Amino acid sequence: MSGVWGERVDYRPSMQIRWPRAAVALAAVALIGTVPACSSSGSEESVPSVAGEAIPDATIPDPTIPDATIPDATIATAPIGEVRDGLVVDRVVDGDTVKVTLDGEQVSVRLIGINTPETVKPGSPIECFGPESSDFAVDLLDGQSIVLEFDESQGYLDRYDRVLAYVWRVLPDGSLRLFNEEAVRGGFAYERQYTDGPYAWKDAFDDAQRDAEEAGAGLWSACES
Repeated sequence: MSGVWGERVDYRPSMQIRWPRAAVALAAVALIGTVPACSSSGSEESVPSVAGEAIPDATIPDPTIPDATIPDATIATAPIGEVRDGLVVDRVVDGDTVKVTLDGEQVSVRLIGINTPETVKPGSPIECFGPESSDFAVDLLDGQSIVLEFDESQGYLDRYDRVLAYVWRVLPDGSLRLFNEEAVRGGFAYERQYTDGPYAWKDAFDDAQRDAEEAGAGLWSACES
């Protein structure tokens, strides 16, 4: 498949497993007394692989982002649609819109499947948790390497001629994290479907919103419903 932004690129890097902290703690307790003592360096069991490539079982933290603000786990692990890689976020406009240079032209990219409280909309007041949502986007995306994933079901442009895409963050180890889902799961954005038909990652975002609402994360506890 090819689109207005060029040939389709299949992006399938080896992905890391980020186990929930509770599961890690339980597993550690279960292993005590059954595993022989070892040196501090220890030995690690092999982990599953994707497409024959080993999956790292450790995370390289981003020193600029407090761990508490980043969701521990996401459902999305790799793009499933047409992508453009080798991109960098030029500027964060707000929590759900960024500026990216595509084919030598700087364009606005509206993130598919999410909506954040307004902070820069002309004629509109700053909404509850809007600044926090924008700051979250700045912390994770501003000046960072990304991959854009397009979704045929949503089209390439919205009515304001903004490019519609999912934004994948490229982590230091080369693995990817879907920012759209991270924002919803962390309580920095609402899941939002703008077209009649569902978008590709809707189930993942719905799941993320249920978790965020149940946990009272971010805007779910800060803002009146």
